Amino acid sequence: MPGDLVPRETLLVRIGAALAVGMPAVVTRVAGLHPPSVAAAVIYGAGVLAAAVLLMWAAETARADMSGALALALLALIAVLPEYAVDVYYAFAAGTRPQYAGYAAANMTGANRLLVGVGWALVVLAFTLGARRAARRRRRHGRRPGGRPGTPPPGERRDVRLAPHHRMELGFLALATVLGFVPALTAEIGWYIAIVLIAVYVVYLGRIARGGGEDVENLAGVPAWLVTLPRRMRRTATAAGFAVGAVLVFISAEPFANSLVDAGSALGVDEFLLVQWLAPLASEAPELIVAVMFAWRLRDADAIGALLSSKVNQWTLLIGSLPLAYKAGGGAWSLPLDSRQLEEVLLTAAQTVLGLGLLIDLVLRRWEAALLFALFAIQFALPGEQARLVLSGIYLAIGFTVLINRYRDLGRAMETVLRR
Repeated sequence: MPGDLVPRETLLVRIGAALAVGMPAVVTRVAGLHPPSVAAAVIYGAGVLAAAVLLMWAAETARADMSGALALALLALIAVLPEYAVDVYYAFAAGTRPQYAGYAAANMTGANRLLVGVGWALVVLAFTLGARRAARRRRRHGRRPGGRPGTPPPGERRDVRLAPHHRMELGFLALATVLGFVPALTAEIGWYIAIVLIAVYVVYLGRIARGGGEDVENLAGVPAWLVTLPRRMRRTATAAGFAVGAVLVFISAEPFANSLVDAGSALGVDEFLLVQWLAPLASEAPELIVAVMFAWRLRDADAIGALLSSKVNQWTLLIGSLPLAYKAGGGAWSLPLDSRQLEEVLLTAAQTVLGLGLLIDLVLRRWEAALLFALFAIQFALPGEQARLVLSGIYLAIGFTVLINRYRDLGRAMETVLRR
């Protein structure tokens, strides 16, 4: 098992380091301290990061006791709980502070675009480098690994591949992609679309909650060690990870969200941009790191599968939770979108179309990953309303062209959604 290669003392140091990173947020909040906005953003951002790491370790350990596909989906959901906490807080606060409605939309769109534009590309890059490393080892030892007949071994493949069972995620993502254009057309995230999106996610979880236990032989690091513990100790450690991570999220999410806005004002930086990119980067970094690690170990299906599942839950459950939080905070049943937010939602929905098209055949090629990253990077070089609209058109033109050419793959994915 890979985790056995790491000394237990080293793993304990990693656990201690994660707790140490989150401790300043606990001390600052409990003591009632009020550091300057920039320092507060760093302290509570570290708390969010530590929470994400602990929650991910606990979720990976829990895979030993549940269905593999369901475990991967829950891992993807739990890994982005800090992202949910920050975004839901913005929506809740918008009920009494209308300017926060824009921050809720910014955080949601930034998280989604970061996941596809950067996360998927990082997986392909890590897999490519890992495959080259494996090829060098084979040449050095003069041997060739075996594989299934007609299928090249992972070290000899050039592209990232999904397993066939991931067609279900792609089918539900296709359904959510269509629904995701409704807010852009109505200039609001309404309660009606929220109910539908949440229902889609519930059905998605129900459909994949079948099968046997997860193969834990491929775990690495802290989770690989925890699953070797006796069942009672393992479950206690898992529960402790969930509990501490949840406490850190509760303590850090609200002050981190507020400090980002205040830090933007203090530094003269657009608060919208800080909320859109810095908050998702902090909360999703552990998930991206784990996906990259999977790809580096040539577990490409697990790597891209985890990010795909995260995309499904963010494009359904995350969007659906925003108007409900807005109402709970004193607002109306629908979260309004101004012209800037509408453009951001449209751009994110358009990027989802392209991402779906490129992945619908279960293969993500190097040039496809480069295209996703290049289009993601262009938005920073060419900011502005006109650029966002033009970029949305480019995403849609390429995405629909690819989907039309791969209509059989799209049909197979939708069959998994419709089939009982």
